[in-house]
Amino acid sequence: MRELIRRAVLLGLLIRFARGDDAFLTDPHYIKECKIADTNFVNCSTQSIQQLFDKLNDGIPGLTSIKSFDPFHLNRIRISQGNSNAINLKVELANIKIFGFGHTKVIESLVFKKDYSWKTTFTLPVMKLQGDYSLFGRILLIPLNGRGQVFLDADNMTVTMHTKTRLYTKGGFTFYNVTNCRVDFKMDGLKSYFSNLFNGNKQLEDSTNKFFNDNWRMLADALYTVITQTIEDILLDVLKKIFHFIPANYFVSDIPTPEQLYGKAKPKLK
Repeated sequence: MRELIRRAVLLGLLIRFARGDDAFLTDPHYIKECKIADTNFVNCSTQSIQQLFDKLNDGIPGLTSIKSFDPFHLNRIRISQGNSNAINLKVELANIKIFGFGHTKVIESLVFKKDYSWKTTFTLPVMKLQGDYSLFGRILLIPLNGRGQVFLDADNMTVTMHTKTRLYTKGGFTFYNVTNCRVDFKMDGLKSYFSNLFNGNKQLEDSTNKFFNDNWRMLADALYTVITQTIEDILLDVLKKIFHFIPANYFVSDIPTPEQLYGKAKPKLK
């Protein structure tokens, strides 16, 4: 009991509270601090971001806004995609669960001194998605019109994430405001299953699912926008919450203040 109380007191000391959701962490000992001025910064930053992903599996103490990282839950995604005569789709996913981010392996973490945006490359050995779908359109001239459950299983996915930030200060620390996240990806395989693709025609459903699995690259191209938006929605939500809670100083110890990077704001004329 005493040990539990001691840990609670210690956690309270490590988390500063300002107003409402302005709580932030002041001693993330599990993160490797790096200096952007050092020649080995990229290697150091890569280790630091890997440590962050690893910690997300267990949960970051005090960060209650992220309920679960693996699996991650999304309520709804709507996509209209028509990039060729062969592919014209309207897709809606709901009640989505994504498995696999807990096994993220960071390959490289770049931070650009000009604006402190990032380019992060990482792999997901396995990424699985399940949820409810509605789909209307065509893939390679196959007409599709169905509602049911969808299962996607991507093998060895490599993701390149481009992140835009804006620095701000809170409690004497510099923080990242993550404003945009864009991803590209490639994968080594994609297994899929769509139930009720043709409103109960089981024979046609099975043959189409087999066709998708035999021609997974074509399906991956057709669902590229769906997959990228799913990953972007997850990462933008997670990154916003993390970097509002953990000061950027603990990732880049020599990060400038907003005033140093952007210059002092000009006084408004009365």
